[in-house]
Amino acid sequence: MENEKIDFLKTYLSLYIGHQEIVEHLDDPDSPYVVLDIRNAPAAIKKDQIKGARAIAAKDLTAQLATLPKDKTYVVYDWTAGTTLGKTALLILLSNGYQAFELASALEGWKGMHLPIEPVAAD
Repeated sequence: MENEKIDFLKTYLSLYIGHQEIVEHLDDPDSPYVVLDIRNAPAAIKKDQIKGARAIAAKDLTAQLATLPKDKTYVVYDWTAGTTLGKTALLILLSNGYQAFELASALEGWKGMHLPIEPVAAD
């Protein structure tokens, strides 16, 4: 039973990427990462986002897959790590052959660490 728990935790943790790996690529035009803000909310509600993030609401992600190059690694985030939108977006991406991770600690953790954010462009 302990080995099953360990295997489960290894798989679970493999779905996440830490902020430190993303921060070092934020200003790199050749970054291997594309950060996706998948929050289902208008710009007026969101107000800010991770610097350089591309907004694609989780509800629209399947319809937008053709706009995402497959040679990048996608990092999805939602408001908090406890919500399911990030996991739903991750499932969509992985099921369609994309390399993807969910951002550990989500936007809440990113902002709590005072990492780069920017205003969300008006819809």
